[in-house]
Amino acid sequence: MTQHAGSGRLPAAFLVPGGSSFTEFLGDHSPELLPGRRTPPVTALTNEAPHGTTIVALTFPGGVVMSGDRRATMGNYIAQRDIEKVFHADEFSCVGIAGAAGIAIEMVRLFQVELEHYEKIEGTVLSLEGKANRLAMMIRGNLGMAMQGLAVVPLFAGYDLDADDPAQAGRLFSYDVTGGRYEEQKFHSVGSGSLFARGALKKLWRDDFTPDEAALCAVQSLYDAADEDSATGGPDLPRRIFPVVSMVTAEGYRRLSDDDVGELVDTVVTARMSNPGGPQSPLT
Repeated sequence: MTQHAGSGRLPAAFLVPGGSSFTEFLGDHSPELLPGRRTPPVTALTNEAPHGTTIVALTFPGGVVMSGDRRATMGNYIAQRDIEKVFHADEFSCVGIAGAAGIAIEMVRLFQVELEHYEKIEGTVLSLEGKANRLAMMIRGNLGMAMQGLAVVPLFAGYDLDADDPAQAGRLFSYDVTGGRYEEQKFHSVGSGSLFARGALKKLWRDDFTPDEAALCAVQSLYDAADEDSATGGPDLPRRIFPVVSMVTAEGYRRLSDDDVGELVDTVVTARMSNPGGPQSPLT
C-alpha cells in the first residue's frame, strides 16, 4: 500500500469509503501484512522463538489491574529480562500477552490501530464487548501459526463505560488459540506460571480491594508464579527490573511508575524474608 510511483498520490483503496475495521481493510488490500496470513513454518518453532509468560488481572470496585512479569524465554534460555507484556489498548482498556512474543506484540499493535480506526470512522468508542470480539477475530486469524507452536494467548481487560454499576465496571476476558472468547469473573491469569498465580489470586483476592491493594495482590501472585515456574521472572532487584502494573478505571488507563511498583516489590520481598510462602488467608 505505497504511493503510486512518481504520482505523489495515495492508492485508490485509501480514497474509497469503507467499514470501521482496519483489519478487514488490510485483509482486502494487503493481506500479507496481517500476522496470521504468513506461511506457517514446516516444523514447530517453539524453542527457537522467544515466548512471553505470565500475565495476571483482577478486578476491584471501580476498575481492573493487570500485571505481567518481564521474562521472555526461548526453550530453556532466558531470551530477554525486561520484555513488556502489558499494553495500553485504548483509553479504557489494556491487553497482556503470553505466547510467541514477536507475533503477540505485532497483534497488539494491530489491535491498537483497529480500535483507533473504528473511533475515527464511527465517531464513537467501540464498546468493551466489541473490543473483546475484535481481539478474538485477530487470534482466530493466527490459528495456522498456533498449530505450529507459535500461539498467542492474550488477556484483555477494561472499564465498561456502559455498566449500570460503576463499582462493577471492571471486566476481564480470556481467549484460547482458536479465538474462543470467555469472560472471567474476579481474576484470571494466563501463561506458563498461570496455575500458580491463579492459586495465589484465589486465596488473596477480596471484593473490597482498594486500587493499591489490588496492585499489591497482583505482584504477590506473580512472585508466587516465579517461585514455582522457571519461565516466569521474579523481581530483579540488582537490575531494578520490576513487573509492569497497569490499571483501568473511570479516569482511564494508567501504568504505575517504576518507583511505585518498586515500593510494592520491596514490600513483598521484605515480607518474604521472614515468610517465604507469602501471606496467608484465613481458614473461614
